[in-house]
Amino acid sequence: MDTESTMDKNKRYLIDEINLQDAWRLFKILAEFVEGFDALASIPPAVTFFGSARSKEGDMEYDTARELAMKLASAECSIITGGGPGVMEAANRGAQEANGVSIGLNIEIPFEQEPNPYVDKLISFRYFFVRKVMFVKYSIAFVILPGGFGTMDELFEALTLIQTHKIAPFPVYLFGKKYWSGLIDWLRERVLDEEKISPEDLDILHIVDSQEEVLKGISRIRREFGV
Repeated sequence: MDTESTMDKNKRYLIDEINLQDAWRLFKILAEFVEGFDALASIPPAVTFFGSARSKEGDMEYDTARELAMKLASAECSIITGGGPGVMEAANRGAQEANGVSIGLNIEIPFEQEPNPYVDKLISFRYFFVRKVMFVKYSIAFVILPGGFGTMDELFEALTLIQTHKIAPFPVYLFGKKYWSGLIDWLRERVLDEEKISPEDLDILHIVDSQEEVLKGISRIRREFGV
């Protein structure tokens, strides 16, 4: 009887501990939302760049992100990235070189995610989903350069939110036809053909090799949104 009583007490103690931890976790999540909203509420219209953290200067995606971010920043767009190395560094670097607003939404992970030195406004997050909200809430366009799993996650998160009308139908630019064409072919020939998506869902995506096409598209969106 004493053993059962002790087991029951231990069980209740563990449940109380879990509930307490969950309560504190909710406060931490709320604090991250508040910090993000407060920091980004007054920024100019933003373009978010995604791409590989492993890209280096001289790679197509690094140099393209830097040049394109510089041009967008010169046109008074804020530039948002994940704040880390590679394509993120390149876009922040371009924004800073144009004296634009260079923002990094950093995520605390064990590797590949030290903030790059070209971020002027840095916000750090523990929770991926809070960070994703900030990317989407303040962006009028996404520029997706070649990348890995993280880039794919961010791409399809944006597509899903646009497809389900949870956010405005802003353009998603996949830069680098050679890199992205296989994915687009698969979406068209397999996913669309099997009616897993609708034909108009593919209209969200713009696969490009031209910086000018991205610049013109974002300028058009700004006129349409009045921003």
